[in-house]
Amino acid sequence: MAMLIQVCRSLPAPSAPLRHLAYLDSLMQTLTFLHQYIYEGRVHASLKGSKEPDALLLGILSSAMINAAAVVRPAESHPGLKIVAIASRELSKAKDGAKKFGIPKAYGSYEEMLDDPEIDAIYISVPNGLHAEWAIKSMRAGKHVLIEKPLCANVDEAKAIFQVAQQTNRVALEAFHWQFHPAAHVVKSYVDSGKYGKVLKTSARMVTPKNSMPSWDIRWKYDLAGGATMDETYTISATRYFTSCKQATVVSATARPYKKDPRVDSAMDATLKIENDKGDIITSDIHNDLDQPNLLGVIPRLWELPSIRIELEKATIYYYNFMMPHLYMYVAITDKTTGSTTYQKHYNYGPKWKTTGETWWSTYRYMLEAFVDQCKGKEPVHWVPGEDSIAQMQVIDDVYTKSGLGRRPGSVVPA
Repeated sequence: MAMLIQVCRSLPAPSAPLRHLAYLDSLMQTLTFLHQYIYEGRVHASLKGSKEPDALLLGILSSAMINAAAVVRPAESHPGLKIVAIASRELSKAKDGAKKFGIPKAYGSYEEMLDDPEIDAIYISVPNGLHAEWAIKSMRAGKHVLIEKPLCANVDEAKAIFQVAQQTNRVALEAFHWQFHPAAHVVKSYVDSGKYGKVLKTSARMVTPKNSMPSWDIRWKYDLAGGATMDETYTISATRYFTSCKQATVVSATARPYKKDPRVDSAMDATLKIENDKGDIITSDIHNDLDQPNLLGVIPRLWELPSIRIELEKATIYYYNFMMPHLYMYVAITDKTTGSTTYQKHYNYGPKWKTTGETWWSTYRYMLEAFVDQCKGKEPVHWVPGEDSIAQMQVIDDVYTKSGLGRRPGSVVPA
């Protein structure tokens, strides 16, 4: 499997910055988990027993599938982080998770884990609509929180989360792992350098093959804040990050309602007018699809990976697979004058991680490095500040409002 991942990384960039490539999205998702298992769990297994005495002690709130890739495996190579507990609403599920990953404690309720005085921080991977409730409860229990994206259900909940973080002096981070990878910082440095002139427009897209998720999946649940714009909010995040967005206005938004619940978007197309930190106005298109139609109605469209195209005055920058660059990525820069295109790949180093990081580190591993530093009072190399997460949720709310679906409901935020 390690060789398979290396093969993926060694794949050449195409002869032109294409939008569609014949690499299976489902395969890339699977490889993300295998990547963690191989590099974190096996190659560097010796690090498991060498945790620092003051390692941050983390509890996992939920038994979600994402736990393995997001925190369990990356934590194995981090000497300053140790996972000590997992909680589920069913004790049997918590015990299964604890046994599978070698976690010392298993709790049959979230409240029990929050009462554990040993735990320093909580990773929250419950459904979107429950993020705010448990983030707030965790911080009021004295824990720092790493919250799966999207941060919560709507902007009011986002504001409540960071208000409580300030009141309790706890760290709260939205887990936009992609933004911590060196490749993202390289692309951002090119955009900000001025070498290619001002940003004129951007286009970001993310799709999921048709019928990839059964009808019972939480992504289709309105009451749990499901939908394409919520689950594939990476497109909005990448757009805002690379444009240095100061203010975003939703010009238009068109949803394709989920056939079993028209309140939920199975796809969303939106156009934003972005004002950046220099006062420039940028037009940005967003395309998300949780149920991408089959080609000719028969062949699943399995060949698209998250990408963003950034058109500047003098060049176009195309960043392929910005969400999972640790598996395979490339940056294509096309000069508008000559028409020539150059290609780059970045798996470590970059403008920010000059002395920290390995080529095998995943986006999640880079994110944990920053999260642990922040929790320990150190200056992280990169961070997603609270005000940015609040602004992100405001754009999501505005997209839903403009589309006519209305913003997502959330859990009852505790007083």
